[in-house]
Amino acid sequence: MKGILYLAAAILSEVFGSTMLKLSDGFTHLLPALGVIAGIGASFMFLSFSLKTIDLSSAYATWSGVGTALTAVVGFFVFKEAMTIKMIIGLILVIAGVALLNHSKSQKAKKDQTARS
Repeated sequence: MKGILYLAAAILSEVFGSTMLKLSDGFTHLLPALGVIAGIGASFMFLSFSLKTIDLSSAYATWSGVGTALTAVVGFFVFKEAMTIKMIIGLILVIAGVALLNHSKSQKAKKDQTARS
């Protein structure tokens, strides 16, 4: 459970850092530039904490996939960036891929545990 909370914090920190990257305007604005450094730094710190209890493949896929989807949503709502049906389908597929990866890993773990019993 702790690993999942760290992973959620890593995702939110990464989305914050990416949003600040847009606002930094090529690192020409100091406060958003500092936000990039803080957000990305915190994201990797929390991601490393999550790896104590979550497999690398699951944690990284979730971090990058959900982070990508949330960043696209922020871009749409905050920066009024375009969102086409193809983009929405792509984001759904990314999230579905992460869910499928995590589900298959949990199924394998259950199968391995049953085999040991």
